[in-house]
Amino acid sequence: MTTERSSARLVTGGPDLTDPEQVGHKFARQALLSAAGFPVPPLACVPAAVFDAVVGPMVAAATAPAAVPVADHDRGAGAGDSGRTVPRTGPKDAAAVAAELRRRIRGLALSTELAGALGGVFDRLAGPDALVAVRACVVPRPGDPSGGEDGDQDPFAGLSDSYLYVRGEQVAARVAECWASAFNAEAVAYRIRRNLDPLNARVAVGVQRMAMGTRSFVAFTRDPRDGSARCVLAAAHGIGEGVVQEKADVDHFFIDRASGRITSDVVVKSRAVGFDPDRPADGPVALRIPRELAEPPVLTDAEVKEITDLALRVEGHFGRPQDIEGTLTADGAVHLVQARPATAQAPAAPARRSARTASGSHTTVWDNSNITESFPGVSSALTFSVAHRLYEVGFGDLYRRMGVPARTLRRNRSLLAEMIGHLDGRVYYRLDSWYRLHAQMRCFRPLWSTWEQSLGLAGRSRDRVRGRDRDQERDRDRDRERKDGLRPANLAHIAEIVGRLAMHPVRVRAFLRWWDGCHEELAGAGRLAPDEAVAAYRALWEEVARRWGVTLVNGVFLFTATLVTDRLLKRWVPRADRALLNGMLVGGPDNRSAAALHSLLAAAEIGAASPALRAALLADTPVESLWAELTAEPTAEPTAPDDGPARAAFATALHEHVRRHGDRGPHDLKLESVTPRMRPWTVLHDVRAYVRQGLTVAGVREGALRVRERAQAQLRADCRNPLKRAVLTTSFAAMRSLLKVREDTRFCRTQLFGDSRALLLGIGAELAAAGCLDEPRDVLDLTADDVLGAFDGTLAGADLRGLAAVRAAERDRWTRLPALPARLETDPGVPLAAALAAHRAGPVGGATRPAAPPPPESAGHATVLRGLASSAGTVRGRAKVVLDPTVTAEECEGRILVARETDPGWLSLMMSARALVVERGTLLSHTAITGRLLGIPTAVAVRDATALIADGRPVEVDGRAGTVRLLDEEPS
Repeated sequence: MTTERSSARLVTGGPDLTDPEQVGHKFARQALLSAAGFPVPPLACVPAAVFDAVVGPMVAAATAPAAVPVADHDRGAGAGDSGRTVPRTGPKDAAAVAAELRRRIRGLALSTELAGALGGVFDRLAGPDALVAVRACVVPRPGDPSGGEDGDQDPFAGLSDSYLYVRGEQVAARVAECWASAFNAEAVAYRIRRNLDPLNARVAVGVQRMAMGTRSFVAFTRDPRDGSARCVLAAAHGIGEGVVQEKADVDHFFIDRASGRITSDVVVKSRAVGFDPDRPADGPVALRIPRELAEPPVLTDAEVKEITDLALRVEGHFGRPQDIEGTLTADGAVHLVQARPATAQAPAAPARRSARTASGSHTTVWDNSNITESFPGVSSALTFSVAHRLYEVGFGDLYRRMGVPARTLRRNRSLLAEMIGHLDGRVYYRLDSWYRLHAQMRCFRPLWSTWEQSLGLAGRSRDRVRGRDRDQERDRDRDRERKDGLRPANLAHIAEIVGRLAMHPVRVRAFLRWWDGCHEELAGAGRLAPDEAVAAYRALWEEVARRWGVTLVNGVFLFTATLVTDRLLKRWVPRADRALLNGMLVGGPDNRSAAALHSLLAAAEIGAASPALRAALLADTPVESLWAELTAEPTAEPTAPDDGPARAAFATALHEHVRRHGDRGPHDLKLESVTPRMRPWTVLHDVRAYVRQGLTVAGVREGALRVRERAQAQLRADCRNPLKRAVLTTSFAAMRSLLKVREDTRFCRTQLFGDSRALLLGIGAELAAAGCLDEPRDVLDLTADDVLGAFDGTLAGADLRGLAAVRAAERDRWTRLPALPARLETDPGVPLAAALAAHRAGPVGGATRPAAPPPPESAGHATVLRGLASSAGTVRGRAKVVLDPTVTAEECEGRILVARETDPGWLSLMMSARALVVERGTLLSHTAITGRLLGIPTAVAVRDATALIADGRPVEVDGRAGTVRLLDEEPS
């Protein structure tokens, strides 16, 4: 057969089209499916024999010089296959030869006969007005039908090129480009790694009618992460390349094969890849999703079922799990364009348990919507170990104080150790443990909804958390209770809580007295000898285990007051907006967080009143040098009559602030954070900002008072009944009182972590001095038990340096990984590290990574982001996007503070800002409370704010509506 004849022979049907050694597995499988009646678009192939005839001589010529024979078992069919060779000097030469071959083949002009045959195929498949897809497939070596691209043993997928939306005049050139893809750099490297001849590949090219899909999917008949018996669909608008190449926003659907139950993970969609009729020559292009399609799922339940049934039929046809790709055209018809064997296998060890969890009813549900406020980003091993201990002992004490029987506490004690987890370094709540533990408190029944809202869990697939059979009846009760939190059955539970409230103020005062004395005793914790520090640490936490539940009991009372107030407002003041509730929560006696703020404001007032101090503070002097200058003993006569006394008063105020409030700082619950207790001069950033802004204690209090007065006026206008208004006023007062206790005890928690930090870092310094660690702060990569055990004999092992080094490398890797989503599920039968790795990989090449931010709403000439209204007022300014808490108060002056989340240590930054916008939070979160305290507009739960608002962008924040308007003009 001549080259011309060989080059013109195309395969359009019959047995040849189902022979993988001629057309490759990709196209052979499609032909088999089409013959069996599956909806596969019509197909023809340029077989590997044509590649051998046209490209084979070029490869032989390119590899002939300086070559050595290839062993028989490494040879493939093709031109010159009786003596195929590889370059003598290895991979680098192979890569260079491949690059030259690729260049030459791309410029190849096909023979007239072959080009004519391709034109005829195009007319038969597509007709004059349609388009085709042109795809390459590496075919298996003769005698090895399992090999080649999409083979049973070696998927070899994604290394050949494909071209979509191809017009008739383009087909010949696209065929040549598909041939050239046999020598793509990644394909050559893959063959070298597989110990195959890097230049001995044979390619078939498929020409197929283009299904003009508007939605596409990839479906797995077994979960690709663990091989469990559930189908997984990843679907997006546009074509499948958007799914597999991560260029589209993807919805995921999980289908239990036994019951047909569908669960979904639906994202807000803004991106797709597809055909643009206005740019027909551009092929696949990036598309923007219309707003009406952004939130609904890509597939309806009926379509998910149809595709799942289709995928399972494909599995039955081939007799093994499948990974299929398909598309839906505008008329809703499904078209299959790919089928390959699925490669995931269930892990051997936990297979039995994984099968039980395959339906998703027993998955472990993790969420960090709320806890990230306290432990943002990656937390060290030492931080997690201390946090883990606090949750375990603190909530154990809570349940005891709330009357949970001792027998029940013993039965569920193991759940206390599972309340939080360390997932790739990030702290998460394990929600199934929380629900089961809180269910021990019978009186908690009316509070579920309020509690969920406070944790940011409301409306977030709660049924996925409560999958345990013995909880189903309780869940039905809870659903009924949500409809009316004040129905008679719930009033009995509320009465029980109110009865426990009677002694709460006494117990809080006792707790605060104990803590203040304990904290005072630990003022010099960092200077204790190691054995003394170990003993002090253990004694401290023994007391914490007995007493800390008081702080959490306060939360139960606060949820109750919130529930009652909310229900009464809805009944008696239905027209009131959230600004009324927000305003009525402002004011009252100062809490300890406010006292810390006022302490610095008072120091700033002293500095501002002295011209010499004011000049020194506003000069461009590094704060560490400035601290040394302003707090040193005077060595000369004062430069002004009032300079000496003012300087002494200022120094005293600063030292007193650090002594009483020095543990408060950004992210102060993370032991790796540096606080003013460790570097006192850092408070001067805040003082400088307050001096420059002219802020005073009286001014802050007056601002809060005005907010309350406006809310009271609104209440009088909206609620004319004096008795109802008195009840509401009492309810608001109860909430303010309980919020004060919460902020007071949260400040105690900050100090608890500060004392623990001082004790553990002090021990770390001793370990470094003894040669057990390289640096004192290496102790951050140990757990508290490791640190204490190094001295009291409870450490299992001795190589702390090696252990710290391993964890430090792991922590560094975690910081470079994209953040996990706020909510995720894992199989408890699979090691968590493996489950997280599979989650990051995603069903389709990482498609489960967090979706791109949703497009903002359009509103006139601006766009609007919506969140939860938290503190009324409207203000315009430039955004200050803060992702790192090392930003100073000075940098936030007069700006709109935009952050993922905040904690109490951000108070100085908030003081300098004109408004607050955060991605996380609830009505009772720290940001919302602080915004009301400061009387500045605040919106929380503004999704993806840090991604959608550029630093320096003009914005308008409406705290009454909870909106952020992105502006183009300068803020006024």
